[in-house]
Amino acid sequence: MKKFDFIKMHGLGNDFVIIDERNTKVSLSHAEIVSVANRHTGIGCDQLITINKDNISDILIRFFNSNGEEISACGNGSRCVARLLMEEDKTSAISIKTHAGLLDCKKISKNIISVNLGTPKLSWNEIPLDKEYDTNSIIFNINNFSISNPKFVNVGNPHAIFFVDNLDNFDIEDFGPLIENDKMFPEKCNVTIAQVISLTHIKINVWERGAGKTLACGTAACATAVAAYINKLSSNKIVVSLPGGNLDIEYNSNIIMSGATEISFKSSFEIS
Repeated sequence: MKKFDFIKMHGLGNDFVIIDERNTKVSLSHAEIVSVANRHTGIGCDQLITINKDNISDILIRFFNSNGEEISACGNGSRCVARLLMEEDKTSAISIKTHAGLLDCKKISKNIISVNLGTPKLSWNEIPLDKEYDTNSIIFNINNFSISNPKFVNVGNPHAIFFVDNLDNFDIEDFGPLIENDKMFPEKCNVTIAQVISLTHIKINVWERGAGKTLACGTAACATAVAAYINKLSSNKIVVSLPGGNLDIEYNSNIIMSGATEISFKSSFEIS
């Protein structure tokens, strides 16, 4: 039996089980992470996050999707952990180490946290794709619908963004799994369907690789903002609306994402 303490947090409904392993290692296996993330038999979450000591003094944050796979980046998860660590250190700014790099975070107010996700990667081999494509020729078909011309952005994880006229005409649960697992994505991908409302406002729905449909995805909001700006669909400062709420995104070579974080509860859990 393993028993551990955890904190349940969310950013716009994108929810996390956070385990502090700096003093006591829990070391959950792949199967145990899946069990913890299960919303019927476990705690339930989109991602499980661990706070670890790296070497002597550095703190390394690790992210695991609900299917047990480790990922390099999670924007909303980074903001939630940053809030905890800033409250612990009684500071308003902190840098957290992830496998995607060092992320600078700031406290805007008690629960509004910003994170600098750095510079996006845009080349086909950085996404990565299995080869270089003419995106204008890419079409995905399912049932009586098709979706085409994706924009590719890597923000610590790979994203495919589709700009459409009306978000309501596309069911992310139909297209998401199909695109996530397409052979062109050797590391799979996150899938976003986006509707431009104005130069400063975009609405999106997201299918996260390894997690499925989510109320919010921070890196998807950032990737969408980058793709929109590059393709002259928006300004460099926008509001991205997701089913769980709004994120403020600013893109000036680096990507700054700001939004709410909430602590749901603290508890312990025992897993056999």
